[in-house]
Amino acid sequence: MALKPKSSEPKAGAKAKPGPEAKRTTVEVSRIIDERIRSLGDWRAETVAEVRRMIHEADPDIVEECKWIKPSNPLGVPTWSHDGIVCTGETYKQVVKLTFARGAALEDPRGLFNSSLEGNTRRAIDIREGEVLDAEAFKALIQAAVAENQRSRASKSVGQKALRA
Repeated sequence: MALKPKSSEPKAGAKAKPGPEAKRTTVEVSRIIDERIRSLGDWRAETVAEVRRMIHEADPDIVEECKWIKPSNPLGVPTWSHDGIVCTGETYKQVVKLTFARGAALEDPRGLFNSSLEGNTRRAIDIREGEVLDAEAFKALIQAAVAENQRSRASKSVGQKALRA
């Protein structure tokens, strides 16, 4: 008897269930991130709230998302995007980690990047209790990350147009 692969198609008449990362409204995501910040209840909450404020000051058009939702992390990872992921904000016991998706392509004249320095793509900023993030340098990194995303998107678009020609 031959086994047939299971169909990923829903049965006729069945409604497809949205996955855990189904699109949420901006207000819903904002509330989830608010909840995540409140749940920390210590220096990390203050740090994430301050980082979030600086991100929105640097780019008012940034979009907040929650990605990588799973049972061990039901609120997901706060993610800020503009034409692609700009950075994520993860919290651990000893550190708040801000990972820039394309950080290796960014100039960092003030040396904020202090983690994930070995890779060719990402860079991160680890903030420990009592440390203060240089607001102007951080906002400049956010703006540079958005510009890098836009450059990358534009070059992909030009490449795709050339392939179609």
